[in-house]
Amino acid sequence: MNTLFAISAALLYTLAAAVLIGKFVHHEGPNKRLALSLASLGAIAHIAFLISVIIIAPGQNMSVTNVLSLVSWLITVSMLLFARSIPNLILLPVVFGFAALAVLSAAFIPVSYIMHIELQPGLVVHISLSLFAYCTLVIAFLYALQMSYITYRLKQKGAALLHSSLPPLMLVENILFKLLLAGTSLLTVSLLSGFVFLEDMFSKTYAHKTVLSAAALVVFLVLLIGQKLRGWRGKQVILMTITGVILLTLAYFGSKLVREFLL
Repeated sequence: MNTLFAISAALLYTLAAAVLIGKFVHHEGPNKRLALSLASLGAIAHIAFLISVIIIAPGQNMSVTNVLSLVSWLITVSMLLFARSIPNLILLPVVFGFAALAVLSAAFIPVSYIMHIELQPGLVVHISLSLFAYCTLVIAFLYALQMSYITYRLKQKGAALLHSSLPPLMLVENILFKLLLAGTSLLTVSLLSGFVFLEDMFSKTYAHKTVLSAAALVVFLVLLIGQKLRGWRGKQVILMTITGVILLTLAYFGSKLVREFLL
């Protein structure tokens, strides 16, 4: 049944992405309602799969593939919830494709990392804050890529291939900074919760996560301060957003990859 849920989710996500990609160049635009409906069904199958593979007895299987799949689900659901009010149509095929790969990886790559987070309420708070911070900043990263693409298209004389599907640059930039502010705030609180609820954030288990997460936090804080005080925009914002997300990805998944696949 787990495999059936995973394959169904991946297939629905892929179909949704295909509907959007296949009609980007159509004069009527993509069939947004059909794509969102397919992706919503995929998200339901995806969470059914995650519940069955993460919540086991005893404990929770927080393997790197399961966590990655959970992150992709959170990002997908967030993008679907705001699809009607926030311009993200051009990003959805990327999000759906990533979710499809993530759910298949969790289903067919046999790794396991059992935790007992129900015995440590503080750890639940820390993990939840960290996941939401990461997902928010990854979505900001996607908007940074979208901003870069729109800027590139605007510089191409007579380029209007995807004109009808692209939102205004200023609107995307505004959303990007709001996401960066929200994600940075969540990241700050998640780091503070780690110092409160975990015994030693600089132990062998957590040291690299703490250092890399703190480095990412510094990058995002500098970016927000620079934008507020000096009006930073364009390439500088995009590069710093990408750098921060890379640091966070290494912090959250680097050690898991080494421990579960190489050791």
